[in-house]
Amino acid sequence: MRTVHARVTILVSSVVLSLTTLTGPALASPIPDGSGTPAPAAPSVPQHVDARTKSTQPVYDYANAIRESVYVDTTMDTDSDGQDDVIAVDIVRPSETALTNTKIPVIMDASPYYSCCGRGNESEKKTYDGDGVIRKMPLFYDNYFVPRGYAMVGVDIVGTGRSTGCGDVGGRDEIQSVVDVIDWLNGRNTAHTADGQPVKASWTTGAVGMIGKSYDGTLANGVAATGVKGLKTIVPISAISSWYDYTRSGGVPYSDDYMPWLGGYVGHDSAACDEVRGELGDNDDDETGDYTSFWAERDYTKNASKVKASVFMTHGLSDYNVQTNHFSQWWSALSRNNVPRKLWLGLEDHVDPFEFRRDEWVDELQKWFDYWLQGLQNGVMKEPMVSVETTPDVWRNYKTWPAVNRPVSVPLSVGKLGAAGKGSVMVTDDPELTEDDIVADPSEVIAGRQMFLSAPLTAPLRISGTPSVTLRLKSDSPTTPVTARLIEYGEAARYTGVRRTDESTCEGSSTDYDDSCYYTVDKVTTQSDHGIVSRGWIDAAHSKSLSKPTPLKPGQWTTVNVPLRAQDQIIPKGRIVGLAITLSDTEWTSPNTTGASINIDLAASKLNIPVSSGHLTAPTQLPTIDVQIKTPTQRPNLHDPKN
Repeated sequence: MRTVHARVTILVSSVVLSLTTLTGPALASPIPDGSGTPAPAAPSVPQHVDARTKSTQPVYDYANAIRESVYVDTTMDTDSDGQDDVIAVDIVRPSETALTNTKIPVIMDASPYYSCCGRGNESEKKTYDGDGVIRKMPLFYDNYFVPRGYAMVGVDIVGTGRSTGCGDVGGRDEIQSVVDVIDWLNGRNTAHTADGQPVKASWTTGAVGMIGKSYDGTLANGVAATGVKGLKTIVPISAISSWYDYTRSGGVPYSDDYMPWLGGYVGHDSAACDEVRGELGDNDDDETGDYTSFWAERDYTKNASKVKASVFMTHGLSDYNVQTNHFSQWWSALSRNNVPRKLWLGLEDHVDPFEFRRDEWVDELQKWFDYWLQGLQNGVMKEPMVSVETTPDVWRNYKTWPAVNRPVSVPLSVGKLGAAGKGSVMVTDDPELTEDDIVADPSEVIAGRQMFLSAPLTAPLRISGTPSVTLRLKSDSPTTPVTARLIEYGEAARYTGVRRTDESTCEGSSTDYDDSCYYTVDKVTTQSDHGIVSRGWIDAAHSKSLSKPTPLKPGQWTTVNVPLRAQDQIIPKGRIVGLAITLSDTEWTSPNTTGASINIDLAASKLNIPVSSGHLTAPTQLPTIDVQIKTPTQRPNLHDPKN
């Protein structure tokens, strides 16, 4: 392995001296809290703040940092053992700030994965010394930020790791277990050491920033939606905003019994927890696909009005583990409530930007935390709000997202996209159709699929937002799944994943038991003649309400709206855009075939597409497109949290 050493902390004596001798009024502004009420200004510039650059500097000795493990008290007894659950909290913080009584903010990663699965691309787990005190914290956050005057806090959520109790997979108990820790950091709750001695967090300002990928980022969303005091910012990476939308789409499940499975995967192996997970299975309504109070409890978007923390979210536009509707609906809810926010959208799938845009990501994280947790006026909120990767490693900045709030209506006719049609076309369910079958031979008639094609684009087409398809249809069944795919045809090298290299970079200070060095990745592109722009699924009976489905009346016309996944993509000139309509999808969803047939009223059906530049027109005659499937499409395995 060849190691590229970058960002290695070097304590230059002259730098340390200049920082330690700074005196006078605080140059850092009061820490924003999202509520409009500034915190009192500090009496002097902390040692770790560079007054000239308005940034924190790595002046503290990571090797001699204080490492401690405590147990935060709760009022929950989720495992019904007669004792309140306790939450294991591991802390790494500078020893120098403790000696000078300098209070510091907290960066927190709350997770269910510290023991079962590990964190990051290298699946790092927490490790402890012989006394049970944290020795190694996963990821680079402590290595990089502790020398800069932050405390790094890793929380085992209820029912996982060294915490007691049983988790409820995104529900009130898991969220409350993190809130209880933030309350302790702000003096509103109690904690104790392993031997029962009470311990206070007198070393912190109480300002907390949460960060994490996937489940960890999901917890950050859920905690922010409680409005807990002290939480100043969150950085959710590829995070869920609604567990209903993670496990199903419009009443169509992606898999069965996912919630109890995930609870068992990450949680304690005990009879008490088996009972809790049994209740998850009893209440998930897999059989109906309905949105119930069970799912409302796990839908953080409905409580976006309570969010007081700023939000810096990132997501992959190819992510079909946590699909792109999660960032888009959370972003929209935050926007309606004027939450300070920032967004990065990469081409990648379920990948942390630390892997694919490392240097820029670490720099931006520091600026973000320095501003929101240290109160340093570094201009980060004056930067463009949105950054989008348009082609591999090429990023464009935008003022807002999405670029289009009102989509353009594109009419449908027989085989054509962009021309108003008459009459109807039929689709009969064929559960044997694969996605590769569906996108192949787009100008041919294939039973079980209706394809609509545009003319070659005369100018680049930017899609920015959430497409959907409106279908006026008549079914011979009380319900049926309806699947839509938006496809672009044309030869190109397309992003297909990332691949670990044998090189690494070091992001902060290292010790012999906790280094800051991580492998880099390369983007993989594959030459192909088509790409999927977006997919979408809905159970037709759930089209008007997810909570109260309305069975279709066979033989009667009704309107069904199929939401596709959010996207931001520039489709080059000369490409052809296709819209494919099928019914059940046994590859990407749980098999729920009904054998239905539907008629689609062309005059009353349309593609709704958020286009900020370019336009779609219909071909004068259907083009002949030759599609070669070089690599079969593979759906991400949801039963693999490390995805």
